[in-house]
Amino acid sequence: MKRRIIRIDEARCTGCGLCIPNCPEGALQVVDGKARMLSDLFCDGLGACIGHCPEGALSFEDREAEPYDERRAMENIVRGGEKVIRAHLAHLRDHGEEGYLREAVGYLEERGIPVPSEEKPARRDSAAAPKPRVCPGAQASKWGMPRKGAGAGSAGPAAASRLGQWPVQLHLVPASASFLKGADLLVAADCVPFAFAGFHDELLAGRALLAGCPKLDDTAAYLEKLTEIFRQNEIRSVTVARMEVPCCAGIVRLVGEAMHAAGVEIPLQEVEIGIRGERR
Repeated sequence: MKRRIIRIDEARCTGCGLCIPNCPEGALQVVDGKARMLSDLFCDGLGACIGHCPEGALSFEDREAEPYDERRAMENIVRGGEKVIRAHLAHLRDHGEEGYLREAVGYLEERGIPVPSEEKPARRDSAAAPKPRVCPGAQASKWGMPRKGAGAGSAGPAAASRLGQWPVQLHLVPASASFLKGADLLVAADCVPFAFAGFHDELLAGRALLAGCPKLDDTAAYLEKLTEIFRQNEIRSVTVARMEVPCCAGIVRLVGEAMHAAGVEIPLQEVEIGIRGERR
């Protein structure tokens, strides 16, 4: 069957092992100095390991793979003890994987292993089943939305765009683009302009923009492009704007790695935006 699974870039992997404890299912192991996928059976494709790789060697791919087997994975998980069990069950619930969660809890109950009370899935006949938690980076939320035309300040309908270039997507911007020469650079995660009302006036004004998503896009290509931009353009400063969700931290790491690879030191500012649009 074809499904989403973790891909390991061996050229980038240093064998540091930081991904291993973040794969409680036991799909990963360091062998001959590189992280390896032991079996497709143990990889749930949810990506708990990805944000913990300092080299960006882990990514998603859709390929032919054996179906994930929760009960087989649990054989590895229970060997790790209570903390690993708790982390795995929370991981399943955070991604809304209620089916796998029920399998995992059933496996524990069959063997008389205590199940953390907060991770017991609701009974199917429960009239008040709790809503499943989901991954912080994908959690659906809604709060009071302003009416159209309300609060027309600097971000209102009459606000002027501060964009001074095109293109803006990191894959599309040539490393030799004239607007990068001696620029103050803004590297923004894709979601930031949608969440932060002050994006144009507070972040974009006077800066050249590069936009991308560190979770969904090709980070290896991003690293290569950023490295060339830093090498060629005498960038004066870099502001990295990211969302508060953990997966978005990857864009800060990419910028730091690219500076190191380019052999430059550039003043760096990180701006974090909350999912409700506040500057943190």
